Amino acid sequence: MSALQEWLSYAPTPTQLNADQRWHVFISYRSVNRYWVLELYDILRQLGYSVFLDQYVLSAAAPLALTLGEELDASASAVMVWSNSYEDSEWCKNEFNYLEGRERQARGFRYVIAKLDGTTLPGFAQGKIFVDFSERREGPGGSDILRMLHGLAGKPLPEKAVRLAAEVDEEVKRARSAIQAARLDGDADRLLELSRSEHLAWSNSPMLGCAVADALSALKRNDEALELSGKLCEGFPKTLRPRQLQGLAFARKGDWRKAQAILGELYTAGEIDPETLGIYARTWMDRYNATKDRRYLLKSRDLYRQAFETASKDFYTGINAATKSLLLDEQQTAQQLAQRVEQLVGTKAVPGKYWETATVAEVQLLQGHFAEAGQLYQAAVVAAPEEIGSHQTTYNQALLILDHLNAAENDRTSVLRPFAHLANPARSKAGLAG
Repeated sequence: MSALQEWLSYAPTPTQLNADQRWHVFISYRSVNRYWVLELYDILRQLGYSVFLDQYVLSAAAPLALTLGEELDASASAVMVWSNSYEDSEWCKNEFNYLEGRERQARGFRYVIAKLDGTTLPGFAQGKIFVDFSERREGPGGSDILRMLHGLAGKPLPEKAVRLAAEVDEEVKRARSAIQAARLDGDADRLLELSRSEHLAWSNSPMLGCAVADALSALKRNDEALELSGKLCEGFPKTLRPRQLQGLAFARKGDWRKAQAILGELYTAGEIDPETLGIYARTWMDRYNATKDRRYLLKSRDLYRQAFETASKDFYTGINAATKSLLLDEQQTAQQLAQRVEQLVGTKAVPGKYWETATVAEVQLLQGHFAEAGQLYQAAVVAAPEEIGSHQTTYNQALLILDHLNAAENDRTSVLRPFAHLANPARSKAGLAG
């Protein structure tokens, strides 16, 4: 029995459907969460549940709203997949109200909210019990999937499952700390050793493996990051994060063509979360650097802007949209975006947080505050001294801004001094990563 099979052996088996029922579970979701939902679909099907998922059942000619209502009426239970993308739609409130009404009126019908991020449930849903998958956005797994399935069945977790869940959750907590420590220490060998664990916490979800691949990329160990992310893609073919990290590693390695192929496929499949859009936008910036074709810079800026407007608290895409606007000589737009980002990140270093602090620095640089930017870049480097890959990306961005602002030599020196440790740092407008 595989580790995942052992884990799922504690799941409740599907019950006999009534004569007027076709589905054990109806999945309600937004398209941006498709890959997570497909992973959930596969797990449920593996366990013998009949599952309604619109892309597998509906015909192109079917009237969508009517058909969804009919299929929900023919379902014994439902999972409402909730994220900040779901919350934005008035449609989600209507669906929530429908599920609430059906749970009250249809004997035995139950539904569970699967919450994928830190979004606070709105007032109309705050009284509803939910299962928190915010630490498992790459795909459902671990103790959370068992809690969800038992919630649908209206049963408590079996004692053995509770013990196993506690063991897995403890290993996840320990492993995350170990990964963070190895990343901070710049210990790539330790990261690779951790990734070879056969513990159930590693094999039932790509979450820990993705954390290692991300750390390897940050340490500029892109070949190892590619190898690991490739294995994760094979092991969890429908999950999103491994493919994002594979694209990022190719981009950081300098192969924008392969990176763009991976991220472009995700984008055209409907993945428009900030992370996918941000990395995809970066590949268009890399393409611009290679060709100097302004169309690619415009494409990069538009993707970053799309991500920022969709998720207005995502400072990473916001600051990149601001910088690309500056490079397009749209100074007013650049300043407006920079000010919006400043409202999110403030003006001071964030202890222990590299990207937050580097973003604060970049906001100051865009506004021509060179001395302040240099001090903040220094604080960012100290926060993560071994993340050479991250430093290189930040340095390249700062150099582009300095070039465009025609900064004086002493100002350039004060801003770039924190990156003196980089091997042969460029001093010109040569091709740079965005």
